[in-house]
Amino acid sequence: MDERANERPLVLVVDDLEDLRATLAAILKFSGFRVEVAENGYEGIEKAGRLSPAVILLDLSMPGIDGFETARRLRADDQTRAIPIIAVTAYDLETHRQKAKEAGFDSFLAKPVTPQKLYSEIWKFVAAS
Repeated sequence: MDERANERPLVLVVDDLEDLRATLAAILKFSGFRVEVAENGYEGIEKAGRLSPAVILLDLSMPGIDGFETARRLRADDQTRAIPIIAVTAYDLETHRQKAKEAGFDSFLAKPVTPQKLYSEIWKFVAAS
């Protein structure tokens, strides 16, 4: 195993759609990130607390608890409060952007998102840490 693998930033992808999780994970791995995935908000919260990722990519529309509530819970927890959260969603109305900001998201990307835009947005937060 590459000894530098653990030096690469870890991104947590939280989305209920398996194909999208796999696509985002493949793009991120190709771009040099380590990746963990979660299929719902509950699993995302658990993995965020356990793994302390550099960035979380979070869908807004998921069964169980949606991305808005997931973000609020992450922000309420001292262990996950400072982790940057980027919305990656098909919802692209100004009301969704505002609601995401109020819930604690740091950034907002509308699907479909290009690999270059995704990479660039993640690095804004990774480089700042």
